[in-house]
Amino acid sequence: MSETPPNTLQYRFDGPEDAPILVLGPSLGTSLHMWDRQVPELTRHWRVFRYDLPGHGGAPAHPATAIGELSDRLIATLDGLGVRRFGYAGCSIGGAIGADLALRHPHRIASLALVAASARFGSADEFRQRGVVVRTNGLEPMARSAPERWFTPGFAAAQAAIVDWAVQMVRTTDPGCYIAACEALAAFDIRGELGRITVPTLALVGSEDRVTGPGDARILVAGIPDARLALVPGASHLAPVEQPGAVTDLLLTHFSTAWQDTLSGIPVPSDVPQLSAPVLPVAEITAAVPQPQPETAGRPDPYDAGMKVRREVLGDAHVDTTAAATDDFTGDFQELVTRYAWGEVWTREGLDRRTRSCVTLTALIASGRMESLAAHVRAALRNGLTPAEIKEVLMQTAVYCGVPAANAAFTIAQGVIREETTPRP
Repeated sequence: MSETPPNTLQYRFDGPEDAPILVLGPSLGTSLHMWDRQVPELTRHWRVFRYDLPGHGGAPAHPATAIGELSDRLIATLDGLGVRRFGYAGCSIGGAIGADLALRHPHRIASLALVAASARFGSADEFRQRGVVVRTNGLEPMARSAPERWFTPGFAAAQAAIVDWAVQMVRTTDPGCYIAACEALAAFDIRGELGRITVPTLALVGSEDRVTGPGDARILVAGIPDARLALVPGASHLAPVEQPGAVTDLLLTHFSTAWQDTLSGIPVPSDVPQLSAPVLPVAEITAAVPQPQPETAGRPDPYDAGMKVRREVLGDAHVDTTAAATDDFTGDFQELVTRYAWGEVWTREGLDRRTRSCVTLTALIASGRMESLAAHVRAALRNGLTPAEIKEVLMQTAVYCGVPAANAAFTIAQGVIREETTPRP
């Protein structure tokens, strides 16, 4: 392991020093050891570089709240080692990092494998709620639920030692770095950019993955011009751990063949096995991929920025419910709110979102607008306020806004906090 400055990542090398570099990226809540069972075979052909996410696997806790920031740290680490061109395979958030590298640094990547990855990971609400749970309860709820997310029931029942190892990986992760990674995944959405990924790509997914399943992989394959889909039978989200042989075979074949034209004509090793999991041709995949919208000239319309912040603060579910109830009578008003309240005020740099949530809670209580309070208590939690800090805001309003108003606010806030900080199955 290396000493790790804030702008780089903890890493280790395995394999011959003169071999081409293959980078392996981990999943959220795991360490670089999730790839241990692939390393013996991969290092017969490549020098394998594995890294830990910040605060994972004993790495220093320097949180990163954007996928691009994690990609930049990886590039800085590789630059410091003199590594210019490499193959890349990443699982889940590690796959998001790989896709971001392929979009922003395509000249660096010879070939790409996206394992249990997605162009958009679930909903932003899901990951922000996960951050609220961790901020309130620590990582124990995430650790206890990890086996259910990561493995098929049969594997989890039969492999108690691996399940315990997985739980301990999550428990030893830094909570602040885990929350930051959740924020990064909440904001990650490259559905409209997949067509710009030009490197040979394999989308590999467990057939039983309920986190980023075959449907997510098919969207990747539909959008990326030179991509194929591989389904690994009997595997869930951590397919490299649950079905190591099948995943290793697929990676060996993909990187050996894809590298022929990109790294000085490296031949396919004679002992590389044939694919042991089905690979589907692109022609079989059909999925609608949103296209990017053209930019408008002059000053940007604050509506788009406002809608982005409105969704990030209030959550997709709340905004979608409001949109569904909007008609010709209320549409102009909702547009005004999005454009000016969210696009002009909430986007200003003078206050951070935590402070704006404190101001908003106080203003709603002072004006007696309790019908909007629940949504903004939920928003305050997503913006990083703890239940204890929300309590202090409400205590302050009891002095300046009156005990009856604060009493009503406490009742509403208590219900929201219980709902939001209780781990969901």
